[in-house]
Amino acid sequence: MTTNENVQTPNNLAAYCWSIADLLRGDFKQSQYGRIILPFTLLRRLECVLADKKEAVLEAYERVQQMGLQEEAQEKLLLRATDGLSFYNTSKMDLSRLGESGIAANLESYILSFSKDAREIFEYFNFREFVGQLSDANLLYLIVQKVRQTDLSPKAISNHDMGLVFEELIRRFAEGSNETAGEHFTPRDIVRLTTSLVFMEDDEALTKPGIIRTIYDPTAGTGGFLSSGMEYVHELNPNARIVAFGQELNPESYAICKADMLIKGQEVNNIKLGNTLSNDQLFNQQFDYMLSNPPFGVDWKKIEKDIKDEHSLKGFDGRFGPGLPRVSDGSLLFLLHLLSKLRDKQDGGGRIGIILNGSPLFTGGAGSGESEIRRYILEADLLEAIVALPTDMFYNTGIATYVWVLSNKKPEERKGQVQLINGINLFKKMRKSLGSKRNEMSDEDIRTITRTFGAFEVVDARALDKPAEQKSNRGRQSTTAKTEAPKTFASKIFKNHEFGYRRITIERPLRESYQFSDERIATLRFAAKPLEAPMKWIYDTYGEHWSDDETCENYGALDEHKEAIRKYLKAHFSDLKEAKIKDLLDSKTWLTQKQLLLKAKQLQQHIGTDQCDDMNTYEDVLKTACKAKDIKLDTNEKKQITTAVSWINPEAEKVIKKIHKAPANPLYGLFEVNGKTIEYKADGNLRDNENVPLDPSQPVDATNEAYFQKEVQPHVPDAWIDASKRDDKDGEIGIVGYEIPFNRHFYVYQPPRDLEEIDADLDKVSAEIMALLREVHS
Repeated sequence: MTTNENVQTPNNLAAYCWSIADLLRGDFKQSQYGRIILPFTLLRRLECVLADKKEAVLEAYERVQQMGLQEEAQEKLLLRATDGLSFYNTSKMDLSRLGESGIAANLESYILSFSKDAREIFEYFNFREFVGQLSDANLLYLIVQKVRQTDLSPKAISNHDMGLVFEELIRRFAEGSNETAGEHFTPRDIVRLTTSLVFMEDDEALTKPGIIRTIYDPTAGTGGFLSSGMEYVHELNPNARIVAFGQELNPESYAICKADMLIKGQEVNNIKLGNTLSNDQLFNQQFDYMLSNPPFGVDWKKIEKDIKDEHSLKGFDGRFGPGLPRVSDGSLLFLLHLLSKLRDKQDGGGRIGIILNGSPLFTGGAGSGESEIRRYILEADLLEAIVALPTDMFYNTGIATYVWVLSNKKPEERKGQVQLINGINLFKKMRKSLGSKRNEMSDEDIRTITRTFGAFEVVDARALDKPAEQKSNRGRQSTTAKTEAPKTFASKIFKNHEFGYRRITIERPLRESYQFSDERIATLRFAAKPLEAPMKWIYDTYGEHWSDDETCENYGALDEHKEAIRKYLKAHFSDLKEAKIKDLLDSKTWLTQKQLLLKAKQLQQHIGTDQCDDMNTYEDVLKTACKAKDIKLDTNEKKQITTAVSWINPEAEKVIKKIHKAPANPLYGLFEVNGKTIEYKADGNLRDNENVPLDPSQPVDATNEAYFQKEVQPHVPDAWIDASKRDDKDGEIGIVGYEIPFNRHFYVYQPPRDLEEIDADLDKVSAEIMALLREVHS
């Protein structure tokens, strides 16, 4: 087309470019339109931008060819001929000279004549494949004729406006590909909000001329965040320069992003292809601003070795020093990656805006990788704010999402504090859903959040002027419908340490009884787990003729039953390893257990069969019985017998572990009993953990003890704090953990309906049921 008054605006121009879809309809799927329209639009823009320099490039190409230089050296010389452009084309053809016959081959030759970076974009678009399909469908000539009539020269449309056109085409492409859009494209309302939060405090970049800032996205997708950052600054300060950097894993998204940056006049070599976590191609770079929407809940098992090696070998000199999250979710790895790229504080610092799901807020207890990452962020005072977004905001998921804003250059009033903003009700319903995206934020919704963030203010739950959601009128309706909770907006500010706690381990004394009864010592016929259950089956099945008499010669002999036993074990004990199966089939195993059983019976003759509820007497009783019966027990035999005859009994006496000379300290398990300081054995079944809120205003022990005396001791007076469980970093009792329970801080209690209303509803329903039953039986 020829640009005219009807197509001057970026939106109108984008609509015209997208009208190529009218030619594609029927021969191509809707999700394929963008894969054709985007590269053709790029091709026409590059051609128009290069038009004035084309002759100079061709002349330079003639000279360079005679030099026999490598491609890289040739490129440098040819780029000089473009007078500042980052691409060139050495073909004498353009879209108006491709002809109709042989157009596919001519177009391919034309594309191959571009400089390396530009040519690579078309390769990752799989442009050659689509050119072939268009040619087969007799559409290629028609498409080329439509495209070549579009005036996309710099005189007709600036780099900035051309960038807006391309962004609109990307948006249309993403919305036409609902099934995969969310993997490569972040909705524009979320991009706008995140960008505003990150850039709003840089007065210099937003006002002063000649300012240069770098922006980076490690999960660049189609370049939405990079474009939004540039656009945001351009609107407020057209004289500022934003230099974009990014890396993207998906080749097609990478091609779109690189094309977008090329159209905007950016240095496209700053956009890299590959896995950011395992192959950071901008490893030595730091940036002023970073924006990212990493994939939610995607595991990093494929690159586990690379990540763990960097964590263990480089520590804090690498990206993942603070810790590693579980392999099933790599979101926090991207956050650590971004933190490692913050520009040094003395050089001006940097800021980050990253979109995460709810998992990074609270997943993982004290000492876990996730908790240690949160600990590092909060103790280093890097977190400025977290904004809760409405659900159903993204193309491929409806889950709760949050924008984290981080910085190493916090203003004075924010230091040591974190702002939580609850924006879950700031949305309006879309007229038509796009995949899972059913809601969108208006400009006013975004302003509400950014104003609150900028003012760093506390906002108590403030009612919003939002229409009530339309409820379905299908099915039975309650006469007294439940009152819908009002839609509110709120903001709260917390000190960093308020998200932290110490997990202290609480122990209680072990209480055991013992008894040399026939039933208990009979279990010694069988070895300990995992052999116990299969031995019981073998004994019940094949041991009916085995005698405990010393003269029994066939005890444990299983040779003739080996095949049947193996078959049964394979069916019912499939986890049993071959070494253990051989032990089962070996008569020595059975004879060893038989001898132990006989020893226990002899001990029974001296000890008796009465139950004793004081395990502290056991050692002396056993030792006396062994001496009386002239029985020697090795360590394993003694352990098996003790396990067989003893059990935990809440009514029994506490089991003493050790008597100390040190003074009693019951808070830490040293109790005074009859003038002695006693340490009891701990009952693992009663072990518990308590999370003690951090309080930097007093010593750790004082905080722990005050909590224990108030929350634990009144309920279990014999409990104590395990002083051996200490934090690896500060060495204090209790393991430090951090979590950000966002929903808990904004929970609003909604009282249930009155019982009279509920009873009335039940009576009405019961009456209707009875009436229906009478109709059935009448």
